[in-house]
Amino acid sequence: MANKKEALLWSIALPGFSQLLNGKPLKGIVFVFLEVLINVQANFNEIIILSFHGEIEKAIEHTDYQWLMFYPCLYFFAMWDAFKDAGGGKEKYAFLPFVFSAYFVTVGCIFSSHLSLFGILFGPVWLPILCVVPGLAVGAFIKYLMR
Repeated sequence: MANKKEALLWSIALPGFSQLLNGKPLKGIVFVFLEVLINVQANFNEIIILSFHGEIEKAIEHTDYQWLMFYPCLYFFAMWDAFKDAGGGKEKYAFLPFVFSAYFVTVGCIFSSHLSLFGILFGPVWLPILCVVPGLAVGAFIKYLMR
């Protein structure tokens, strides 16, 4: 079984890897399958490449937002599940930073084709990534308030 940090890092690399590492092969295969399905249907690898090359408008054009909307929840749920299976998340409301990150990243996806920050259009990769930080902060703050 992986430790908590290792489980999180493998899950960040690809949802399902940590579940396989944690001895949950069926769950791992389902997560990997769903990740590949959503990735292909959303054209996610293509939009990642375009975004890294600074071609944000092209990335927006190639994005299938109906599929991309599924990605944040799958991604953060797989991370939470891996973390929990590796022995983490025992304290009350430990799931909240994961949940709020999924919410905020989903909202980032929704607005990524139009929202500019400081005059910069970040697009369907960079804006959702930027939304992780406030999601973690809000989740941690609400967890703190609810303890």
